[in-house]
Amino acid sequence: MASDRVILRADRVRKVYQSGADRVVALDDLDLDVTDGEFVAVMGPSGSGKTTLLNCLSGLDDIDAGHVLFDGRVLHEMSDLARTRERAATMGFVFQAFNLIPVFSAAENVELPLLLGGSTARDARRRAIETLDRVGLGHRTTHRPMELSGGEQQRVAIARALANRPRLVWADEPTGALDSETATSVMELLRELHADGLTLVLVTHDPDIGSSAERLVRMLDGRVVEDHRRSVPAP
Repeated sequence: MASDRVILRADRVRKVYQSGADRVVALDDLDLDVTDGEFVAVMGPSGSGKTTLLNCLSGLDDIDAGHVLFDGRVLHEMSDLARTRERAATMGFVFQAFNLIPVFSAAENVELPLLLGGSTARDARRRAIETLDRVGLGHRTTHRPMELSGGEQQRVAIARALANRPRLVWADEPTGALDSETATSVMELLRELHADGLTLVLVTHDPDIGSSAERLVRMLDGRVVEDHRRSVPAP
């Protein structure tokens, strides 16, 4: 259940791509707030700015104007190193392509960002095993990606995103490379994690996913054209 506390605020964010004489405004003075514990689905046609929104609001990409604040800190006023550390400490990422290292086991893939963030080898392995168990893969920790199904690989990717206990997880088409049954299983997992308090911003083309989120943001031409919160019954 979302709170009233804003953890992410985008204020008139603008992103322009220039290629020769071509100029594309990918984000057009975009405003968006995300509150703690929210599940936000972002939808829109190809080229509407969905992935650019994810990349810019998470600090992966630079912006051309405006501000992005995460927990009150202005992301794009930080140095590249400081911004990288901020993401590593507070955010998790899940992509359509699982982006797993093929020669690493599931546990090694999950513990790698923890080691890069300064965890000891012992703590990183413990947290990797705990997180894999949380996503239902406690029995597959020693398997490499090629020995796992697509759904299991995406669960490893989700575990990797969760291992550092992030404040917010960004997911870009996390079910796009999966069959419908596996996609349903992965979304059930993400909804369970959200019910446990995870803040989730998910980019999707799937109308079923969009309609099941507690908040649906629709984009067109780099702007938010619809922002709808579902009524959630009180427990």
